[in-house]
Amino acid sequence: MDTNNLPTPAEIAEHLNQYVVGQENAKRILSVAVYNHYKRIKYAASMGDGIEIKKSNVMMIGPTGSGKTFIVQTMAKLLGAALTMADATVLVTSSDMGQAIENVLVDLVRNSGGDLNKAAQGIVFIDEVDKLVTGVNRVKGESIQQALLKVIEGTKQPIMWEGQRVELDTNNILFIVGGAFVALATLVQIRLGDTKAGLLSEEQLVAQSTTEDLSKFGLIPEFVGRIPVIVTLTALDKDGLKEALVRPKNSLIKQYTKMFEIDGIELVFEEEALDAIANKAIALKTGARGLRTVVENSMRDLMYSLPNEKNLKKVIITPGVITDGAKPQMEYLQSVDEVELQPLPTKKQRSTYANAD
Repeated sequence: MDTNNLPTPAEIAEHLNQYVVGQENAKRILSVAVYNHYKRIKYAASMGDGIEIKKSNVMMIGPTGSGKTFIVQTMAKLLGAALTMADATVLVTSSDMGQAIENVLVDLVRNSGGDLNKAAQGIVFIDEVDKLVTGVNRVKGESIQQALLKVIEGTKQPIMWEGQRVELDTNNILFIVGGAFVALATLVQIRLGDTKAGLLSEEQLVAQSTTEDLSKFGLIPEFVGRIPVIVTLTALDKDGLKEALVRPKNSLIKQYTKMFEIDGIELVFEEEALDAIANKAIALKTGARGLRTVVENSMRDLMYSLPNEKNLKKVIITPGVITDGAKPQMEYLQSVDEVELQPLPTKKQRSTYANAD
């Protein structure tokens, strides 16, 4: 990426605000961390005073569907940084741990268009790192953490690219790891003491997580020490889910509205229908991710059949469409009778036709 045109933390956060609902504190912390990371790269390239600024990798803690992946994707796109997404559970189940880690870096190079220099300033996001502790093979999880240490801290890692063994410098790769860390709040509560902790919600407790708490959770201290920035995210409530449906620049409702617009059909969701979508997403317990599942299941049959409707002008999604699979309200350019039935010619018209013959 071009570090000479690096957006400020405020500009990064403002961009995220266009796409991500809530998580204000998380967006601010992450914006500062990412800005400092790439400013560090720019500084190292231009200064020779012997002062080395260590990189600050990031830990994102939040429940499923809180937006960890989406925030990282949105941010990487703004920065023009190469990005690869990985899952710690894949590393755990791999028969060759070293090869699995190498594959993550190979994917980063691939997403950089084969440009090793661009990959060396990219972003690697590894989700579900808590599974390295809570998974069935905890010993292997610890081994994976050990294997990741040098790569995360910075090293020249050999990888296979286009049939050749090449080195990828990871010193300037930003590593962001994420996980739900269920029960982490209990460890924070113990550290704070019952008197103080009894006044705090689970989300407030997690927001006060430290590297010490993550070590007690089970991550090895060496691994935690290489990821000093902690960002916590919260689950969206019903109002937050409704806002996520309509406000972001590429919200689900805007996407579906655009798809219908391409077919010349106006799509409208009633307010109560949005409530129904949010309620069903809450029941799925997958956060904002559940919104797409609910909307897709509700709209699939409509998107199959409605393009066959003649002269359809407007479709109104009512709560029943979401909750019971009812048919939506539909408005047409003109009635079916007007389309199919033509008025009989008048006596004068019949006479004109006869004279023409």
